Amino acid sequence: MKLTPKQKAFCDEYIISLNATQSAIKAGYSKKTAKEIGFENLTKPNIKEYIESRLSQKDVDRVANQDEVLELLSSIARGIEQEEEVGFTYDGRAIKINKKASIKDRIKALELLGKRYVLFTDKIQADISQVVSFVGEEDLED
Repeated sequence: MKLTPKQKAFCDEYIISLNATQSAIKAGYSKKTAKEIGFENLTKPNIKEYIESRLSQKDVDRVANQDEVLELLSSIARGIEQEEEVGFTYDGRAIKINKKASIKDRIKALELLGKRYVLFTDKIQADISQVVSFVGEEDLED
């Protein structure tokens, strides 16, 4: 995926603005031809591939993956994760207080982890006894 410096600059600007014309101008292309160059650049396979890979990487960076979610839930369940609250001193000054997750929050984290690992299942005990009968063609004529 070889890009010229101008093409790379165009791609980086396009990822920010999603405006091909403005991206071409900011990348150093002529204002007169920026609209055409911007459109043309977006049709080039190597440029499209670069933009798509960068956009997908941005999604990876912004959205928590499965491991991150499980790690955070585990941290909450173990009481490691802390949240910041505002408290007040006797003389009325506001202070920040770090406190561990409540028991309710820790139990909820454990429930979510338990669901993920199928630790909790509803067990149903059933005593079923039925008589099985087969219906043949001769029985249907009656």
